[in-house]
Amino acid sequence: MAENITKAIQDQYPDDFAWCYGCGRLNEHGHHFRTGIQGNQTITVYTPQKEHMALPGFVYGGMIASLIDCHGTGSAAIALHQKNGHEIGDDTEPPRFVTASLHVDFLKPTPQDIPLKAIGKVEEIHPKKFKVMTEVYANDHLCARGEVVAVVMPSTFTK
Repeated sequence: MAENITKAIQDQYPDDFAWCYGCGRLNEHGHHFRTGIQGNQTITVYTPQKEHMALPGFVYGGMIASLIDCHGTGSAAIALHQKNGHEIGDDTEPPRFVTASLHVDFLKPTPQDIPLKAIGKVEEIHPKKFKVMTEVYANDHLCARGEVVAVVMPSTFTK
């Protein structure tokens, strides 16, 4: 599972919007989640750190929810960016999304020290709203499933 995301949508977010604790590349204390494309799905790969422990050997559920959340908004950004005729890495600023709702089902304990892979499928439900269904795997074991409804970031989020 040592997959590498070479082109991530978060790499194209402008500096003003690159501070998210989950996916902001400029947040020195954040997770730095990076979401890319694999076939017709989106993918984020992340190895939880020791501080993301729930109890010895297992990942804290909030960490998994954060992964699903940022994977969802990044996936929605990819979908709208592509709909607008662009690709990741084409030097065009992608749209930014925020979470309208997040639902997570924890299916089995998630082991620590194993790269987690979030795989998403995106469905447009409105021109400015997307639903992303995500499954989180540790190796080949499905550990969590989530749904994010992501909306285009409102202009009130800017300075």
